[in-house]
Amino acid sequence: MFPKNLPPLSFDATAADQELCLHLYRHLLRPRMIEEKMLVALRQGRISKWFSSYGQEAVSVGTALAMQPDETILTMHRNLGVFTAREVPLFRLFSQFQGKLTGFTKGRDRSFHFGSKEHHLVGMISHLGPQLGVADGIALSHKLKKEKKATLVFTGDGGASEGDFHEALNVASVWGLPVLFVVENNQWGLSTPSREQFNFDSFLVKGPAYGMEAHSIDGNNILDVYRKAKELTESMRENPRPVLLECKTFRVRGHEEASGTKYYPEGLIDAWSERDPVDAFGAFLEKKKWLSAKERETWKQEEKEAIQQALEDALLEPEPVWDEAAERADLFAPSPASVTPAPNASSKEMRLIDAISDGLRESMRRHPELVLMGQDIGAYGGVFKVTDGFVNEFGAERVRNTPLCEAAILGAGLGLSVRGMKAMVEMQFSDFVTEGFTQIVNNLAKIHWRWGQQADVVVRMPTGAGVAAGPFHSQSTEAWFAHTPGLKVVYPAFPADAKGLLCAAFDDPNPVLFFEHKALYRSLSQSVPEGYYSLPLGEAAVLREGCQATVITYGMGVHWALEVANKRPEWDLEIIDLRTIQPLDWKTLEKSAQKTGRVLVLQEDVLFGGVASDIAAHINERCFEFLDAPVVRVASADTPIPFAASLEKGFLASYKFENSLEKLIAF
Repeated sequence: MFPKNLPPLSFDATAADQELCLHLYRHLLRPRMIEEKMLVALRQGRISKWFSSYGQEAVSVGTALAMQPDETILTMHRNLGVFTAREVPLFRLFSQFQGKLTGFTKGRDRSFHFGSKEHHLVGMISHLGPQLGVADGIALSHKLKKEKKATLVFTGDGGASEGDFHEALNVASVWGLPVLFVVENNQWGLSTPSREQFNFDSFLVKGPAYGMEAHSIDGNNILDVYRKAKELTESMRENPRPVLLECKTFRVRGHEEASGTKYYPEGLIDAWSERDPVDAFGAFLEKKKWLSAKERETWKQEEKEAIQQALEDALLEPEPVWDEAAERADLFAPSPASVTPAPNASSKEMRLIDAISDGLRESMRRHPELVLMGQDIGAYGGVFKVTDGFVNEFGAERVRNTPLCEAAILGAGLGLSVRGMKAMVEMQFSDFVTEGFTQIVNNLAKIHWRWGQQADVVVRMPTGAGVAAGPFHSQSTEAWFAHTPGLKVVYPAFPADAKGLLCAAFDDPNPVLFFEHKALYRSLSQSVPEGYYSLPLGEAAVLREGCQATVITYGMGVHWALEVANKRPEWDLEIIDLRTIQPLDWKTLEKSAQKTGRVLVLQEDVLFGGVASDIAAHINERCFEFLDAPVVRVASADTPIPFAASLEKGFLASYKFENSLEKLIAF
């Protein structure tokens, strides 16, 4: 595991390779010179943190230069050489490292947690694995558009232990996606050696397990890396398929500089330093007399001067100043205006499930670049039959059955968006979204705010109790996502609203969580306009006007409220259906609270940490002088949802709603 006598690097090149070798070496120099400068700047306190790729430059440079300039590369911590190979301006790079407004994330994120549309780069997030699923989506877009392109994505040997690795490779193999999965095997995950990460000697064994070819090469040999990556990607463009490429290398510096390298066995760094990819290749070029020592020093000096100037310019940039309005403005890409039904549009009686299916169908016709993905949604039509018949109209390429890989499929949705397409991902039940939580709350939600990349993804979420399905098929999960800035959360209660809001969700270039109550799918019908129309996100509906008390609710709670209002007309209730939870229509809620002076917020979700709590707090803060009673929250019990129908009935908020409302009115 820790050899001290490693074989020296050996480069196989003839005179015909001279120009290529000089090209590769010049590109190796820049990230190495930046590394040396950053280590000095870190000691001087001019930068705060640094994730070093010192000694691993050949992997990044060799693979990046093998790609076509307009092909996407998805990077990790130690891929500085990718950014320099793609000619990312040094000034912006250093501004990014220092958290300046002129960086790619405007000071909102650090180091290599960014992307650049211009350079066809998608940066990582700290969770290490999510970029792998995104690569699947980018490659899928190429395949759907019949473009002869490949996608390159990196992971580390430690990151390959994540479930995202398994899911992304599985999906890529099943769908035949042209993704080059590069495992940058530097043999350590922070301080954890490979022997504690996995029980095999090489990632060569991983490829066949997923039905894909795998290759392992010396990651310190720039010629081998470049040639193998070029050979593979040229083949993948003609014969689309995923390939796993292990590049064996070594991390000379610490995971990040503050962590140090004391955990390395004595002599290990020295042994690998003799195989330094930059020094060894430079010495090889001098020996071949393709590059003199003087020319080599001249190149180094040119790089040093360019780096120094760019760093000084970035250091002179002012520190960013907090501006909450600007931060909020960048959460979302601009949304289009809603589209009202055609003046002569006819209507048709539809159940909730029919209206959702109709909205999906209209959106598929309106957006030819929209792809639907989910478990069993193809020929089977989904477990609730929402997409029944869709394959016949739109084809299996656009209505895609997926493996049970929620994280990878959500990532693939984002990948399609990176390529200018739209995606819908159906969770078979909203409970199962936990398997893809990181992709939604850390990737989809933050990517536009971080570096301006829209996440044009709708996640459909069959949800809710009342169907005796127990604790893993009945949870109300909307509050999980309403808490996360950067997500839009929609929860219709009626068929006409469901269709119009779903169409709006697909028009919107931002991530939308679209909740559909399972118990309402076939129990509720309404006259719904035919054809395409959309409703604005963020506008509540006043379903019933009254003066004695306001009931604010959404989803199934709307029907509980209407039932009680019809049963007790003497209460003169005003009922508001939120329709969208994020963004919330605070203006309508405040106006009603000021009018009636009594407010009850009703939700099916459990009480603690729910949507009702934030609404109640907001009304207390903004409308206190108008209130005649404390704002009341009514929610389901703070327990998991029981299976037995009698227990479920007692658990639900409807069990206590009428009594709570009576107490409020009597206050």
